[in-house]
Amino acid sequence: MQSYDKNIVLLSFKLSNNMEYYHLSVLVHEKAKKLGDLDALLVRNKETKTWSPISWKDFSKKIMSTAQALCHFGVKEKSHIGIYTQNMAECFYVDFASFANRAVVVPMYATASIPQITYIIEEAEISLLFVGEQTQYDNAYQVMKTGGVLKQLVIFDKSVQKAEDDKTSIYFESFISPKNRSSQDIYSVEKRMKEAREEDLAHLIYTSGTTGESKGVMLTHANYLEAMKIHDIRLGYLPEHFSSMCFLPLTHIFEKAWSIYCLHKGCTLAINLDPREIQQTIKEVKPQAMCSVPRFWEKVYAGVQEKIEQANPFVRMIMLDAIKTGRRYNLDFRNKDKRAPWWIHQKFNFYDKTIYKTLKKVIGIQNGIIFPCAGAALSDNINIFIQSANIPLIYGYGLSETTATVSCFPRINFEMGTVGKVMPEIEVRIGENNEIQIKGKTVMSGYYKKPEETAKVFTEDGWFCSGDAGILTENHGIILTDRLKDLYKTSNGKYIAPQQLETRLAEDKYIEMAAVIGNQRKYVTALIVPAFDELKVYAEKNQIVYESTVELCQHPQIHSLFESRIAGMQSEFANYEQIKRFTLLPYPFSIETGELTNTLKMKRPFIAEKYKDAIERMYEE
Repeated sequence: MQSYDKNIVLLSFKLSNNMEYYHLSVLVHEKAKKLGDLDALLVRNKETKTWSPISWKDFSKKIMSTAQALCHFGVKEKSHIGIYTQNMAECFYVDFASFANRAVVVPMYATASIPQITYIIEEAEISLLFVGEQTQYDNAYQVMKTGGVLKQLVIFDKSVQKAEDDKTSIYFESFISPKNRSSQDIYSVEKRMKEAREEDLAHLIYTSGTTGESKGVMLTHANYLEAMKIHDIRLGYLPEHFSSMCFLPLTHIFEKAWSIYCLHKGCTLAINLDPREIQQTIKEVKPQAMCSVPRFWEKVYAGVQEKIEQANPFVRMIMLDAIKTGRRYNLDFRNKDKRAPWWIHQKFNFYDKTIYKTLKKVIGIQNGIIFPCAGAALSDNINIFIQSANIPLIYGYGLSETTATVSCFPRINFEMGTVGKVMPEIEVRIGENNEIQIKGKTVMSGYYKKPEETAKVFTEDGWFCSGDAGILTENHGIILTDRLKDLYKTSNGKYIAPQQLETRLAEDKYIEMAAVIGNQRKYVTALIVPAFDELKVYAEKNQIVYESTVELCQHPQIHSLFESRIAGMQSEFANYEQIKRFTLLPYPFSIETGELTNTLKMKRPFIAEKYKDAIERMYEE
C-alpha cells in the first residue's frame, strides 16, 4: 500500500509553545511519523459491540489509498466531494484524502431528507458522493436517478443492499483497491500535496436553515490552522495525548473542528456510529473528552435530580451536601484561584472519591479531563450543578461561520452566566441591536454562491454579524441573550427572548422540549413536549388511567402538574415574560416530522404553521 511521500514540503509553522501546525493535507501523515503504532482511531463493531483500534500508521496509509483512488476516479483540484453518513472512520479517510487532492469536502447530515441533500448536491455540484448506511444510500440513489449532477456513489457499509438496477455504485473497500490506483495517481496526489495552500477551501459546511434557505459556509485550511492555534493557547493545560469520543455528527462544525484539533494533539478518537447508543458506548470507552450539546447534560441533571428525590432522607442529605460542597470548592475557591478552607478541602476530597466518582462512573466519564459543550443555551442551574459535581465541563459559543469557537470557559476564572471568555486572537464587539460581531482568522470567507447573503453578514469595516444578541463583560466574557431573529415583540411593545424561557423549562424532568410563542401577541404562551417516560411513571404512581398519549396530555391532573411546575420555574422572569397559557403536545418534535433541523434546533416558522390551530386556541378569550 503506497504511503505518504516524506519528501513533500510541509506547510507548517510553530508557536512559542513549540507546537507545530501542519496543513490538513499532511497532518495525519506527520503525526504517523511520530506516533506510528499508537491508536489513532477506535471503531466499534455493530454486531459484536467490541472496539478495534486503527494505528496512526494504518490511518495514514488508508488516507493515501483513498486519495489516490479519488484521483483515479477523476477528482480534480477544487472538486467538491460529498459525504452523507453517520460518523464512521471512513469520514476521516475521505476528508484527509480530499485535502491531499486540494479538493473540498461537503458533509451532509445522515438524517437529511432527499430534498435537503438534493439542494446541496445541485448547488455544490457534487458528482461523487460517499454514503454510509442503507437510508443514506437509498436517498442518494433516488437523487442520482432523477438528477443530472450526481454520477457516482461509494458505499461505506458493506451490509447495504444495492438497488437491482444500480450498475455504478461501489463499496468503499473496492473503491480503494489497488486496481483503482496507478503510478500516475500516486504522482498526481503527491504533486497536489506539495502545491496545497492555506487559502485552499477545506469544507463547505451547510447551515441548518432554521429560518430560511441553507447556506454553504466556506472554510479554508487557514481557518482550521488558526482554530488549532487559539485552542492550544486557551487549552494549554491539556495533556499531549488523550482519548475523545466522537459523538456529535461530523457534519456539525463543533464536532468537525474539535476532532481535527484532537488529531492535531495526537489523540485517540473513538467513533460513535449511532447517537442513540451513546449511553452504552461512552461506558465502554470511558473517554477523557467528548463534545456535546446541552441536551446531553440536561438529561444527566434530570436523572440525578430524580435519584435525589427518590433517596431516603439520610442519603438525600449526603447527596445535597456533596453538591453544596462541590459548588463552594470549585466555584467559590478553585475557580477564583483561591485556597479553600481546610475543612471544605477535606470534604471535597471525600466526596470526590465517593459521590462524584459514582456519578461519573454511572455516566461513563470517570476518566474525564475536558467536556466541551455548545450548540445551544445551557441553563446556569445545570452548569452550576455539573461544575459542583466536579465534572470538567467547558461551556462555549461559536458558529459554523467562525470555525466553531468564539468563546469558551478558561480552566479557572470563568464567569458563570456567560458562554465563556473570548478566544485568544479573536475580536468581539457589540453592534446595533446588541448584536455580537466577530473578527479574526477563523471567520469564514463567505457563503458559497451567495454574494448577497455574504454581504448581509459583514459590516463595511469587515466584522462578521453573528445574528446573536449579547453583552460583553469587563473580563471579555460573552453573555448570550438570544438569537435576534428569534426575539419576540408582544402587542404591548415588550421584547421577549424565548430561548431564556425554553432553557429554564428544559430543566424540568417532565419537559422534553418547549416552544415559546408570543410575537405580536398580547401575552406569552408555550407548546410543551412532555418527557413521556417520566410522565408515564407519574401517571402510574397517581393511578391516572389513559389509553394514549393524546388522552394523557388532556387529563386535568396532568395539566395541573405542568401548571404548577411551570409557575414555579418562571418566577424570576418579569410578568410580561411569563407563560400565561400552554398546550401539551402528545407527540415529540423530530427531524422526521419537520419541527427540528438536523442539529436539533427548532424551526420556529414551521412550528408556528403546523400548530397554528393549537396556538390560536391559547389566545381565544
